[in-house]
Amino acid sequence: MSSVLAPDQLGPTVCVGEILVEIVATTVGNGFMEAQPLVGPFASGAPAIFISQCGRLGGSAAMIGAVGADDFGRVNLERLKGDGVDISAISIDPDYPTGSAFVRYRKDGSRDFVYNIATSAAARFGWSEGVSNLIGRAGHLHVMGSALSVPSACEVIDKAVDIVKARGGTLSVDPNIRKELKLDEATEQRFAQLVAKADLLLPSGEELERAAGVEGETSAIRRLFEIGVKEIVLKRGADGATYYSREGERVDAPAFIVSEIDPTGAGDCFGGAYLTCRRLGMSATDALIYAAAAGARNVTVVGPMEGAGTREQLDAFIAATERRS
Repeated sequence: MSSVLAPDQLGPTVCVGEILVEIVATTVGNGFMEAQPLVGPFASGAPAIFISQCGRLGGSAAMIGAVGADDFGRVNLERLKGDGVDISAISIDPDYPTGSAFVRYRKDGSRDFVYNIATSAAARFGWSEGVSNLIGRAGHLHVMGSALSVPSACEVIDKAVDIVKARGGTLSVDPNIRKELKLDEATEQRFAQLVAKADLLLPSGEELERAAGVEGETSAIRRLFEIGVKEIVLKRGADGATYYSREGERVDAPAFIVSEIDPTGAGDCFGGAYLTCRRLGMSATDALIYAAAAGARNVTVVGPMEGAGTREQLDAFIAATERRS
């Protein structure tokens, strides 16, 4: 179970995409048609949550994106920098506000969102000297499917993949796209190309079939390895996670038993922890334990990355928390 990923010493893990603040309704119900008490702002955005966990766990980490010249932007920059993330390639837009997501939980645990991404700073960045310098020393690129809806992120990702790969770096992809979501033809093609180039794929549930283009877990796993994926970790939520290798190895990891308060960001923390552990030389078995702990710990507090753990915090969590049988 040796890692297919470039070692941490080659250069930082770089994530590209939306940086947001999240503001959460403290009442349970449907939507925002009535005035609600709110809590926040919390630093957020799937790529930012992922890279925050990478940095907190001790991996070399960097982020490409944009925030506004406002307090919401400063919340994100201070949080990422404090987590050990290189923020040199995050631009500050003087004209557009930091992206935002208002969230309210329904009784069944599902969520209603009000986003501002397309008309915010989150969608206004591109290839620059700072981005070029960072990608030129990157050891790994991580792509979230959500970033493919942002044209500026696609521009950076398209250039970055080849540069990182050419210097011996690796690529991971978290599909983060539901199979019911219909993308335009160009985005579908870009998504398929990224999956085929991925050294590590990190799907959740139905995203496995969405990425493979075929139904059935066994068929999807087989198809993904046929098109070029080298390692797959399937996130199963409360049912744990499973590692698959091209050589036919399989490792199942049970989930930790916790009281869920806020599930947002759990999958991103899981992925960030798994990737970082593998780049730092851990076996797939050990990396899965830390990843499961990172995802579980994050749901125990309000805020999408407020529970992202350091190595010491995750060690303590693992020692003190029961796992499902």
